[in-house]
Amino acid sequence: MKKNITILFMFISFVFAQNTQQYTSLFSDYRAAKVGDVVTIIIVESSQASNKAEVSTGKKSDLGFKANATMGLEPMLPAINSDINSNNNFKGGGSTKSQGLVKARISALIDSVYANGNLRIKGTRKILINGEEQMITITGIIRGVDIRSNNTVYSNNISNAEIAFSGKGKLDDAQNPGWLTKVFHWLF
Repeated sequence: MKKNITILFMFISFVFAQNTQQYTSLFSDYRAAKVGDVVTIIIVESSQASNKAEVSTGKKSDLGFKANATMGLEPMLPAINSDINSNNNFKGGGSTKSQGLVKARISALIDSVYANGNLRIKGTRKILINGEEQMITITGIIRGVDIRSNNTVYSNNISNAEIAFSGKGKLDDAQNPGWLTKVFHWLF
């Protein structure tokens, strides 16, 4: 009987020793907190900007001159009248409006841990669809308290965040001018 219990105890110890990462406590959640741990970033970024400008200027000048000379009843010189008018008006206006929305999920690795407990993260994801390559890159600093129990962090909780979306492929090539056009723009 003792031999069976010893074998069972050794088997359970071996199983738990092999699966230390999968072990979860009943009393606490495992949250990423050290170098090499992975967090999932939920990118939900929206931006909206508008600008409106209106300009109105005006300038008006009037200059008048009148002369009359008389001697007795007859005018000696003819009457001279002169008027000069000048107007200058300008009215201009303009407006711009920009709007954007980005949604994505990306896993990031904890790169380093600062003395105050903040965590530096870095992650990339490359997606290849029909010869089109799309790359998502994220870096920044997160606080340990912003990591949720399922190891996710919203992108608005990342300080010094750098989120980059870039692509390569036929669509990207079609959006950029050709080399001949670039030469003409450089010359002229």
